[in-house]
Amino acid sequence: MLPAPADREALIALLDFHVAAGIDLALDEAPHDRFAEDTSLAWVSPEAPAEPRAPLPSRHPQPERPASRPALPAAAAGAPAEIAEDARRLAREARTLDDLERLVAAFDGCALKASARQLCFADGVPGSRVMILGEAPGAEEDRTGRPFVGRAGQLLDRMLSAIGLDRGSVYVANVVPWRPPGNRTPTPQEVAICLPFTERQIELARPDILVTLGAPSTQMVLGSKEGIFRTRGRWTERTFGEARLRVLPMLHPAYLLRQPLHKRLAWRDLLRLRHALDGRAEPRPPEPT
Repeated sequence: MLPAPADREALIALLDFHVAAGIDLALDEAPHDRFAEDTSLAWVSPEAPAEPRAPLPSRHPQPERPASRPALPAAAAGAPAEIAEDARRLAREARTLDDLERLVAAFDGCALKASARQLCFADGVPGSRVMILGEAPGAEEDRTGRPFVGRAGQLLDRMLSAIGLDRGSVYVANVVPWRPPGNRTPTPQEVAICLPFTERQIELARPDILVTLGAPSTQMVLGSKEGIFRTRGRWTERTFGEARLRVLPMLHPAYLLRQPLHKRLAWRDLLRLRHALDGRAEPRPPEPT
């Protein structure tokens, strides 16, 4: 029996509140009322051994997990170096970006795959002069399977439009192609496992310019621990396989949503990108008076 319209609106409002609070991942098939659990052990003295309790029964029968989703034995074993080496071997087998996407989709070495809804591989046009590299997908990206479609992605689109670019003239990807639970920052182990795929993706995309958004993607590409405010706006060169390209770090749009006063810094970096695409020298800053 469907709930009344008023009840449906209340349920939708509650779900919206949970998503806004970052609670968007179910940990069990049915909710548990923790207040209804047996509290008799709270009165047992610390010296007395606690009797084991039976697990709280679920209100609904637990369905069997589908056999199509395999377990993650390598990730569970805790050997990130071996998993990264396996990822590196698989990445070398890819001859095209389509090959690479299929290999990444079938790869079970990263535990983030188990909690994400789907792979978020790339968007835009492969072979574009500009490739944009972010950190990891968010909730909206996880739902659609495309990077940078949430609020930060909408701001990115406006930033690109300000210098005459759009999704049809850039190629967009992330360092980690699966969403971390709760939009947390990917761990160094997760980044290291996905790194061979990211490097191969950059090599196959063959852009002239790689724009890294935020500290995690910039540090991964440059192999540096410097903060984004020390690296943003500074051109460097990096080699990925046979592809040598220029790298321009910039502030992440998600950060600019929280700190809009720093959009002026992003505008300076966007102008650097536009001048580089046009083959023009950057204008010198005015001399101090």
